[in-house]
Amino acid sequence: MEVVKKTDSYTVIKKKSGRFAVKGKSGKWVNAAEKVEILLKEKLIKAPAVKAAPAPEAAAEEAPAEETQE
Repeated sequence: MEVVKKTDSYTVIKKKSGRFAVKGKSGKWVNAAEKVEILLKEKLIKAPAVKAAPAPEAAAEEAPAEETQE
């Protein structure tokens, strides 16, 4: 494992697999939203793209078609 960045409050480590781990000031591993926030701040990962929900018009058009088949 390779230390990528070390600050007063956390240490960012890169694993052999290419994934990142974050160790907190107290020596415990940081997980979930806090870890993602740190990695985004350090620009080590990109924010995931948000998938758009289907338009309400498209859903309304599909519903009557299903009813007529019955």
